[in-house]
Amino acid sequence: MAGPPVAVVNACTRDGRGGSPTAVVIDDATLTDDDRQATAGRTGTSHTAFIDPGTADTPTVRFFTSAGELTNCGHGIIAAQAVLLHRSGATEHHGRQRTGGRTFATTAIRRHDGVEVWFDQGVITLADHADSTGGGLIAALGLQRTDIAADVRVASPGTPRLLVPVRDHRTLLSMRPDFDRLAAECRRLGYLGCFSYALSPTARTATARMFAPAIGVDEDIANANSVGCLAAHLLDTSGNGDIEVHQGDTLGRPSSVFAAATHTGSGITARIGGVVARLTI
Repeated sequence: MAGPPVAVVNACTRDGRGGSPTAVVIDDATLTDDDRQATAGRTGTSHTAFIDPGTADTPTVRFFTSAGELTNCGHGIIAAQAVLLHRSGATEHHGRQRTGGRTFATTAIRRHDGVEVWFDQGVITLADHADSTGGGLIAALGLQRTDIAADVRVASPGTPRLLVPVRDHRTLLSMRPDFDRLAAECRRLGYLGCFSYALSPTARTATARMFAPAIGVDEDIANANSVGCLAAHLLDTSGNGDIEVHQGDTLGRPSSVFAAATHTGSGITARIGGVVARLTI
């Protein structure tokens, strides 16, 4: 089986460069989930988005890696919405998307250098007990306790992951995780992965690396949902919920993700944004 046509776009670029190559497929009802997983394995990208157009304003999007289906993928949402705007021929679209059992708002705007996309992440839960359970994860990341700048924390927009603040940029870039051990620890504790980050002195920007071998992605070029989680954590602890996070430099693919977290009656929510390079598909 050759599989459906695949478009590969660069999501969450930084200054027009880099970004995470993300495969986008207009879904076919004849495909099985085994077919989708196989397609994801053939794309040469970490994640593949499968779009069922459905209604014009509320398509369903599913995400697969070579290891299986994910409940969500932030940079995949950004890639999918950019492709939908490109296919429509419009310059701007405000709509909704169904993913992982929920529906949320999206915005896509055509720019001279690509498509800017924002989406509502929803409520993010934060847990303070991570430091007592994450010791094995810290070692698996190749870190010592002295490398940790503050308490680690569990954050979940639906799937939990560990937020790991390291003491400086140099420590972050020098991390060499034991991926087999990290995958085992994440599965044992039920985490998607570990989002390690170093804040700038102003805490308005950060550099980060996302390690998720438990879902088949040793290191993610851009993990947008974790940026939203970091924004929620910063709002909760410092009152500032706006952040730009740089990722992908260690992989030669500089990326940027933006997030703004706010307090609501339901809890802390975040809005996440990124730019997809100009499409030629």
